[in-house]
Amino acid sequence: MQKTPLTEKSNPATKNIDLMNGYEIAKAINNEDKKVALAVEKVLPEIGEAIELIADSFKKGGRLAYFGAGTSGRLGVLDASECYPTFGVDEDMVQGFIAGGKEALSHSIENAEDKKELGLNDLKAFAPTPNDIIVGISASGNANYILAILKKAQSLGCKTIAISSNEKAKIKKYSDIFINPIVGEEVITGSSRMKSGTAQKMILNMLSTGAMIRIGKTYQNYMIDLRLLCNKLIARGCRFVSEIADISLENAQKYIEESHNVKIACLMAAKKISYDEACKLLEENGGILRKILK
Repeated sequence: MQKTPLTEKSNPATKNIDLMNGYEIAKAINNEDKKVALAVEKVLPEIGEAIELIADSFKKGGRLAYFGAGTSGRLGVLDASECYPTFGVDEDMVQGFIAGGKEALSHSIENAEDKKELGLNDLKAFAPTPNDIIVGISASGNANYILAILKKAQSLGCKTIAISSNEKAKIKKYSDIFINPIVGEEVITGSSRMKSGTAQKMILNMLSTGAMIRIGKTYQNYMIDLRLLCNKLIARGCRFVSEIADISLENAQKYIEESHNVKIACLMAAKKISYDEACKLLEENGGILRKILK
């Protein structure tokens, strides 16, 4: 009989959680959540290696794809969907796939993770090339959906990354980088949407954000490639220009209205140059503001 994964074992610290009041339940969950960041800290070398791998892929025109089932899939789709407005990249540069398709985002389709054919179909829809990075996300690390994807991706020459809370995960065999935060037993036995899900969310944030930083999508800690899609983001862009170029918000707004682009507005304001001159400077420096505003 196969050994029970840690993610499926009962947690002795919450054995009597059904006898607790609301505050005690919250405290018990919070105590377990404190362990997640420490578990992630232990795998920072692997996360750092993955960030560099993804950034190198982006520099070659490659893409990043997340694949997962259930909570893992939803978290992958969430992280991928945020890259377009946050970093101003093309919508297909970072993509998320969940076993069972769009319906699985809001409805549980538990048996989808067992179906290899769903994984192969989703990988085919992504149409991977050797420059692309494939990330498989699975708390147990044994889902057939993910196993099929990673195995096929490697055969196509793609680099693969696997994220799992189980050190005995089968997906480790098909990963170039295995990220394995040991978060321990869940508060509710087998409910991997909790600590395992939290760890996955933290790691995915690091992977996408870290890679975007490495390819110049930030200046200092400002997301200067954000898309100005709504009033909130326009106001944020104006604040960025004001702080980076050391000008008033009113003047920053004028530069934003003229350029519709935070980086260009920063250069126009800081260098006292025209829109066309700012565009040329950016093109000459690969779009990296740090190279210009040293």
